[in-house]
Amino acid sequence: MANTVLIGQYIETHSIFHRLDPRTKLICITIMMMSFLMLETSLSYLIATIFVIGFLMISKIPARVIWRGLKPILFILMFTFLYHVIFTKGTVIWSWSFIEITEEGLQNGTLFVWRIVLLVVLASVLTLTTKPLTLAYGLEKLLSPLSKLNVPVEQFSLMIVIAIRFIPTIVQELERILLAQKARGFDMTTLPLPKRMLSYIPILVPLLFTTIQRAEQLTYAIDARAYGNGKGRTSYKQLKFQKMDYQAGGIVMFFALTLLLLRI
Repeated sequence: MANTVLIGQYIETHSIFHRLDPRTKLICITIMMMSFLMLETSLSYLIATIFVIGFLMISKIPARVIWRGLKPILFILMFTFLYHVIFTKGTVIWSWSFIEITEEGLQNGTLFVWRIVLLVVLASVLTLTTKPLTLAYGLEKLLSPLSKLNVPVEQFSLMIVIAIRFIPTIVQELERILLAQKARGFDMTTLPLPKRMLSYIPILVPLLFTTIQRAEQLTYAIDARAYGNGKGRTSYKQLKFQKMDYQAGGIVMFFALTLLLLRI
């Protein structure tokens, strides 16, 4: 189950995207995500999809990894699609009792789910191709001007990266608890869907307890290494923009301008 969560994992494929500066990745991914908010027409969605697929090809992330990571959110995607299909008013193409399926609902549901998939895949590419410590260092450098306003940039960047990295750990703990219950003769997979959803409630207590324990152990480890508030710490590997970073930034800006022109 832990392998199905894309966010927080790292896969080394020695691609060009892996060699980019983490600041370049953060800026490019942020620009692309903001550009996705301008998606309206089918043409703009098609261009965005081709661009994301190009990102995946450059990063050399296997397609099966992306598909395996999308499985946990299939229920959310299905619920989102059905919500738009049922509650969007417009030209009715099928109705039964009080339920009406409209042409506009099908279109809005498809495009909205499409956008969510693009955003999830794009965010996953960032974490799959960047080590957590490198990502934290890049985020710290990007936010360094805020330190003049007494903003704890070092602590904030470390907190964000640790939270991202904890997602697979929490899922792994959930899997361990489910295996322990299965070993005691309680198999959730045999239950109907409503009872299966309710049976997850008692699991939240041990899951929360083990998560707090891991967080406490991580706190002790950070204190033992004299991390402190992180101010004034140096790094062995210094970040420096290269030619490929400027090229990647230019390509992403061209993509954002293309979507802006299509919207206008």
